[in-house]
Amino acid sequence: MGMDYSRIEDWILRENSFDPEKLGKCEAVMSLGNGYLGLRSATEERYLNETRGLFVAGTFNKFDENEVTELPNAADMTAIHLSVNGERFSLTEGIAEDYTRELNIRTGELRRSVTWTSPKGVKIRLAFYRIVSLKRLHVIAQRVEIVPVEEDVRVEIKSGINGKMANTGSQHFSDGDKRFYDKRVIQFVQTTGQSKIDFVDTTVHKLALDGEILPMEAEVYIERREIFAGYSVDIKAGRTLSVEKYSSVYTSRDLDMEGKTAAQIQELAVETSRELESLGYEVLKDESAKQWEEEVWNLAPIRIEGNVLDNFAIHFAQYHLRLMVPAHDARMNIGAKGLSGEGYRGHTFWDTEIFLLPYYIFTAPKTARKLEEYRYLSLPGAHAKAAHNHYQGAMFPWESAWLDDGEVTPEYMDVDILTGKPNKVWSGFIEQHITSDVAFGVWQYSVITGDEDYMEKYGYELIMDTAIFWASRLEPGEDGRYHINDVVGPDEYREHVNDNAFTNYMACWNMKKAMEYYHLLKDEKPEIFTRLNEKLSLDAAYGGWKEGCEKLYLPAPTKENILPQDDRYLSCRDIDLSKYKAQENVGGITRDYNLEQINRIQVSKQADVLVLFFLLEDIFPQEVKKASWKHYEARTLHDSSLSLSTHSVLACDMGEKAMAYDLFRRAASIDLGPFMGSSNAGIHAASFGGVWECVVYGFGGVRMLGGRLRINPSLPEGWTELSYTIIWKGQKLAVDVTKDAVNVENLTGTKKVEIEINGEKHVL
Repeated sequence: MGMDYSRIEDWILRENSFDPEKLGKCEAVMSLGNGYLGLRSATEERYLNETRGLFVAGTFNKFDENEVTELPNAADMTAIHLSVNGERFSLTEGIAEDYTRELNIRTGELRRSVTWTSPKGVKIRLAFYRIVSLKRLHVIAQRVEIVPVEEDVRVEIKSGINGKMANTGSQHFSDGDKRFYDKRVIQFVQTTGQSKIDFVDTTVHKLALDGEILPMEAEVYIERREIFAGYSVDIKAGRTLSVEKYSSVYTSRDLDMEGKTAAQIQELAVETSRELESLGYEVLKDESAKQWEEEVWNLAPIRIEGNVLDNFAIHFAQYHLRLMVPAHDARMNIGAKGLSGEGYRGHTFWDTEIFLLPYYIFTAPKTARKLEEYRYLSLPGAHAKAAHNHYQGAMFPWESAWLDDGEVTPEYMDVDILTGKPNKVWSGFIEQHITSDVAFGVWQYSVITGDEDYMEKYGYELIMDTAIFWASRLEPGEDGRYHINDVVGPDEYREHVNDNAFTNYMACWNMKKAMEYYHLLKDEKPEIFTRLNEKLSLDAAYGGWKEGCEKLYLPAPTKENILPQDDRYLSCRDIDLSKYKAQENVGGITRDYNLEQINRIQVSKQADVLVLFFLLEDIFPQEVKKASWKHYEARTLHDSSLSLSTHSVLACDMGEKAMAYDLFRRAASIDLGPFMGSSNAGIHAASFGGVWECVVYGFGGVRMLGGRLRINPSLPEGWTELSYTIIWKGQKLAVDVTKDAVNVENLTGTKKVEIEINGEKHVL
């Protein structure tokens, strides 16, 4: 089993052999979705080591009081059990020949084919097709084709809805109504235990022999947590039996279902099934493929000439960036595994603002606005966390789920190799830079899009509310300065540190930005100022921001021009890290040292100071960035998928082209590469955003600095041309970069665009 790249020029990722011990990789990286539904690409037939998964954005539930809320694994509707002359179809039995599984990322269709000889010698050809419609949020469509090769066969089919799914053992649903309409349409209602969300799952089958519809009635079986239909069909050798299955999922949390009762949703779902049955698989597939073309590939085209695999990698990133984003609903955000697995329980981190948001801002600003509105809508949880910790303002949770859930980080994970006890997860308590990351995302969105409506309704308030938190968080020290003590910065191998450079500088930036907007609103938007002043007491807050910025300790570079990551990093001992730098699997150092020991070594899990240079590059001199880059890159193990892309972009800035490209390839290979265990719990969402940042920010040279657009490209050696589009303040710009030239065209052309290209200012 392995990834086959022979068809990537056709936008197709292929699996060329089947290994029942390594199913998770393809289930995740070949997953299907539309931002509402996320479907792992488990096979139609069942296997011991599979992890089937169907996730609906925003439907969080808590199994019991001892666990945090998570996205529940919804009922399985893709399983189709086949028996041929009484023998169950399974690739672990008999002989499988000509096996392929292919994901066409251009159309969003999954295909699988095999010639199978049963243990008793019956030979059949099978083909499986599947989509999650990008056109119709609630719809999954499947088609199975069965052709006997040498002799007539009797095929038995069992297919329906399996509500026995769980999240690693946690069962989130109670059974509701099970129905069978018109001897064709199957429906199953389940309700989450704590959040009381109704799921209405509906499916219908259509059978045809050589294209002629078979008017068959199903045998229906209703069991505990399961309802399914059974069919038996005799097929002569050489003829084709097709089984099409059309499924839909609706929930009472859906925006378009607000105000409807469960019975009304059930009725609508049945009507949907009848419509899908009349349309058929081909129509549903084609209209979804057209939506992919219009919504993704034509909207945000990007092309790399000179390396076919790199060109596929950026399109593969775009494919998953669309699967994971709930563009339909501002009440939801992006989970660290998208909607492709149970990893991180569907929770939202700082990943969205720092690694994912730029892609949507520059290519799909309406979607980016929804992601930013989510942060405003989740302010109640941020206020609750601040109050719980005896602070003021908005203190955003490290992990976020539903709007009012607040902090949902698990308290314990993994194991301490020395004590044998579970490790305490400190990030939910002391990884507080998330609050300024949220503020930075607001500012970044507003500047690049020019969306003043968002700022007036949400943005100014978010930046000021988070600044109020930081002013209350500062701790006076004996040196007369303010400090931020006992935190985890972006580098999660450094726990309980003081004056983390990233945290302090970003907190200062947050308060300065609030002061800037205080004056802007007071002078230019007095009505908004009055409203926010009454709500947040801005006049009183301003003094705290001013004093905080003036007195907050900001780590200064050493005489060697290295910016200290925190108060003790540079005094920790150095060890030989070559073993861990060369590791195939991440986290190798945790097998030799526990976290307390790692805390006393100069080693980083992921980029920290370098992320600061990436976000606020114009406040640090080049000699500090270069010296710090050299120091920290040598000590960073990239044990987080967030890390490689930042280092790649910074390597471009440092003129380290070869290293930048190597880091980009490693980032692109986290999910796309050949290692078969990397994606079992789901894809690495932020890494896909990071791949786009490598290409567009790094090699493409795009940067927003102080509200200005800059393009300063640096193509790697193997690339002859890079083309991409970005949207800047409502103007769509087409950028084409070669070794010798940069061409930028304003495709919208309704406003002038000021832009700096390779140090020269231009107006389009």
